[in-house]
Amino acid sequence: MFLGTHTPRLDDKGRLTLPAKYRDALAGGLMVTKGQDHCLYVFPRAEFEQMARKVAEAPLTNESVRAFQRYLFAGTDEQRPDGQGRITIVPELRRYAGLTKECVVIGAITRLEIWDASAWERYLAEHEESYAQAREEVLPGIF
Repeated sequence: MFLGTHTPRLDDKGRLTLPAKYRDALAGGLMVTKGQDHCLYVFPRAEFEQMARKVAEAPLTNESVRAFQRYLFAGTDEQRPDGQGRITIVPELRRYAGLTKECVVIGAITRLEIWDASAWERYLAEHEESYAQAREEVLPGIF
């Protein structure tokens, strides 16, 4: 399970050091893909393959399904962390997420998300109120 917030830096070669606590879960390989809200999703390879099978089962006769499949799979890069736990974020994905030197990596249960630090701060500020409202919808009576 991926949880927490971390603030690694992107180096000049486009490499990002993954938080040490996630390295074992990602040592067998990972998939970096365009997420929603202009962040990147990082899935363990097995988790991505499971998701890909579900996506592949959707009817190809549906135009939205075809568009989603194209966007998802064309924008995915397979990586294996190096000995220091670094992965290289390819230029296309760095551009999509607007990544600069300062990044934020958050745990989102089944995946990591990589955000530009400024974009993450804006996202938090814009969505704090909706988080409070959604809490009751997602987990009624628990909080």
